[in-house]
Amino acid sequence: MLNFVAMESLFARHFGIAPEKVVPIAASGSNRRYFRISAGTFSAVAVQGTEAAENRAFIAFSEHFRKQGLPVPEIYGVSRDGLCYLQEDLGDVSLFSRLDDRQAVLRTVALLPKVQVLGARGLDFSLCWPLSAFDRRSVFFDLDYFKYCFLKPSGIDFDENRLQDEFELLADELLKSPADYFMYRDFQSRNIMLRDGQPYLIDYQGGRKGPLEYDLASFVWQAKAAFPEAFREELVETYLEALSALVPVDRELFRRRLGFFVLFRTLQVLGCYGFRGLVEKKAHFISSIPFALDNLSAILEGPSVEPFPYLAGLLSELVRKRPGSAKCAELPSETVPGVLYIDVMSFSYRKGIPDDLSGNGGGYVFDCRGMDNPGRYAEYRNLTGLDRPVIEFLEARAEVDKFLSHALPLVDAHAECFLERGLSHLSVFFGCTGGQHRSVYCAEHAAAHLKEKFGDRIRVRLVHRERGMERIL
Repeated sequence: MLNFVAMESLFARHFGIAPEKVVPIAASGSNRRYFRISAGTFSAVAVQGTEAAENRAFIAFSEHFRKQGLPVPEIYGVSRDGLCYLQEDLGDVSLFSRLDDRQAVLRTVALLPKVQVLGARGLDFSLCWPLSAFDRRSVFFDLDYFKYCFLKPSGIDFDENRLQDEFELLADELLKSPADYFMYRDFQSRNIMLRDGQPYLIDYQGGRKGPLEYDLASFVWQAKAAFPEAFREELVETYLEALSALVPVDRELFRRRLGFFVLFRTLQVLGCYGFRGLVEKKAHFISSIPFALDNLSAILEGPSVEPFPYLAGLLSELVRKRPGSAKCAELPSETVPGVLYIDVMSFSYRKGIPDDLSGNGGGYVFDCRGMDNPGRYAEYRNLTGLDRPVIEFLEARAEVDKFLSHALPLVDAHAECFLERGLSHLSVFFGCTGGQHRSVYCAEHAAAHLKEKFGDRIRVRLVHRERGMERIL
C-alpha cells in the first residue's frame, strides 16, 4: 500500500514546506513506485518500496558512494518502517533517451571502473540484497531464468541434461574472474541520468561483490542500445583505459572472459524479457526481444560459444524462430478520459510488422519503400533518419512530400473520428527495408505533425523499434 503521508512528511521535514504536487514517475520492471514531489522551486523524488532490506541497501550504497566522490543522488530522509525514502531529483533525462550523444555514452562507460573499484573500497557487502556476492548460485538463478521463462515457452525441444552440463561449464568460466569489485548488476542506460551532460547513477540496490566484466557486458551489449560493432569496440577500449588507471589489467585475458559474460548476460536478459514482457505484458520488455535476439545472433558468430556446442545449437534455433519478436510496445493500460493515445512507430519489414497491442486493432501501416533509399549510398549508410544529411537527402525529393501529403490526412481524419467517438488508442506505423532511414524520418514527421495539430487532446508515443528509441511527445 502506498504511504503518501510518509512521502509528504519526509518532504516537509527536509525542505521545511508542505508539498504542493505529487506526480507519479513511470517505472519499467521494478515493483518500486516513484513520485516527483514539489513545492515552489523545491523538488525531490520519493520512492516507495516493498522490501525494507532492498531500500536499506540502496541508501547505504548511496551514502558510501557519495563519500567516494561518485555521482549518485543524495538521500534526504527515510521513513520509520524503511519502506519509503526521499532522494535528490536528478531530472527526467536518462542516457537511454540520449544514446545518440556519443560523448555522454563514452563518459558513462569511463565512469564504470570508478564505481566498481572505488565503490567497493570500504563497502559493507553484508548490506547487499538479496545476495552479497556473485557466486555459483546466482549464476544458476539467471541461467534458470532464461531456461524457464524464455527457452521453454519458445516451444523448442531440448535435452535438459545436456543443457545443464553446458550451463555447469559456463558457470566454471564465469567464476574464474576475480570478484572483489562492486557489481552494479543492472548498469544500463535507463539507470543513468544526465544532468548538465554528466552521468549520475540510480537503481544500484541490487549490487553485490562480483567481477568487472558483468557490468561492462550489460552496458555495451544492452539490447535496445543496439550500438554498432565499431562503437562497442571503442566503448570497451575506453573502459579498459579508465580501468588501467585504477588497477593492473591483462587486456587479452579480460577480453576473453568478457565474451563469456556477454553470452551470460544476454541469456539473463532474455529470461527477464520473457517473464516481464511475454508473461506480464510490460511494453518495453516486449519491444526489447528483437534486439536481444540480434545480439545473440552476433554472439553465435564469435568464439565465446565454442565450448558450449549444444547450447549454441539451441540458441541458433531461437534466433531462427525469434519467439515474441514481432511484438510492439504496449499502450498504457490506464488512460485519461477524452485523450487519444497514438503510437507512432518506425520499423523494418525484415523483422516483421509490429502487432497492435492496444486491443482494438485501429490504425495504419504505411510502406515507405517506394522512396529512394539513403541506405544505398555509402555516405548515408551509417546514419539514420534523425541525422541532418539524411533529412536533407529525403526532403530534396518530391516523392517524400507526396507520400506524406497522402498519408497524414488519412491519419488526421482517423484521429478526429476517434476523438469524437471517445476511443482511446490509435496506431500509425511506418516501415522500410531496415527501419533506419525513410521510416524513421516519416515517423518523426508524423509524430510532430499530430502533436502540433491536436495538442493536448492526444498523447503521442514515438518509437523507433529498430533503433531502440522511444519518447513521449
